[in-house]
Amino acid sequence: MIENTDLVWELAEFRRRERAQEFVLSIENKLCIYSSSAQQLYTNYNIFFPKEDDTQLVILPNPYAHQDTYHGIRPRGLRATGLAIVPMEPDACRGALAMRVPVKADSQAERTVPLSVCLKLIQRKLPSSAPFLPVLTKGDLRELDDAIPCLHLNILSMSSLAGQLNDLEIQDIKRLIQSRMKTIAQRA
Repeated sequence: MIENTDLVWELAEFRRRERAQEFVLSIENKLCIYSSSAQQLYTNYNIFFPKEDDTQLVILPNPYAHQDTYHGIRPRGLRATGLAIVPMEPDACRGALAMRVPVKADSQAERTVPLSVCLKLIQRKLPSSAPFLPVLTKGDLRELDDAIPCLHLNILSMSSLAGQLNDLEIQDIKRLIQSRMKTIAQRA
């Protein structure tokens, strides 16, 4: 049994659970996972679906890669974005990816944009001192009204890491997340 409950995600409410499972497997080790209770960022992990309970998803950090887990990251360093990654084609969870973005800050309306296009726009708008560093937390795997799985994104603030991690660790996290986002965007 896993001790960190932040790494056990519930899928019981999903209408199309298999679809959500396939979708989340498509991002395995591509997006980092954050645990607020452990204050850790996992960059090397596997996603497991226990046979005895098919309503759960368990994230298992690689026990042989301690260097791929960053400790002492306080929850205040994360912020919800309102952005979500979704499959480009509703029935193709392993295919191209898109991002759902709010049309206006005060509106419920959203629009779906190819992931690579959206990432380029975000990177252009943000200063280099505050790069787009998305991570996932428990509860970020969701299902839209029409049973399409999506991954809500949180961003990790580099400025909040100062004093918690050394400069080398902060730069490693930045480089790793940006590299993985570039890989995801190329696939999208």
